[in-house]
Amino acid sequence: MQDVVLAMLAKEPTHGYHLRSWLRRALGPLGESMNAGQIYVTLARLERSELVVHQRTEGPPDRKVYALTPAGQQRVASWLTEVNWPKQDLTELHLKLAAAKAARLADPVELVAAHQRELMGRLQQVQRALLAEPDGSAAGLLLEGVALRLQADLRWLRACEQYWSRFENRAEDG
Repeated sequence: MQDVVLAMLAKEPTHGYHLRSWLRRALGPLGESMNAGQIYVTLARLERSELVVHQRTEGPPDRKVYALTPAGQQRVASWLTEVNWPKQDLTELHLKLAAAKAARLADPVELVAAHQRELMGRLQQVQRALLAEPDGSAAGLLLEGVALRLQADLRWLRACEQYWSRFENRAEDG
């Protein structure tokens, strides 16, 4: 979640309440169970890591407004180009795409394409290794599971590509 928060702060400095509201909207029903204090714990960690700084706003309500430091900006740029499948958490990728779009940091369709290329390469490697395994081997069973997981992830990425492509077309029409 730290990288998502940093990406949203790349759009503009803001307070924790706004970040939490954005995360809840971006996650839909999955965001309903989000602990209200988690965003503030995350912001405190980011501040200790010198990736964000805060200033207090004047008048009621007295809020901290957080902004990225140069180190925070660099971390966001690195995070957006990172492709770390198969450990990729689908929620994190979903938020990466939403944050990239909302903060105008990157084109979500291009980010999806990068993930698709990575997964296609890995799937080809797994399929070659599977063909080299003798029938009935335990390693073959594992490789088959990995191939099925990669195929499912690729189908989901196609759905992401379609969604973000439609989103781009609606934005261009409006």
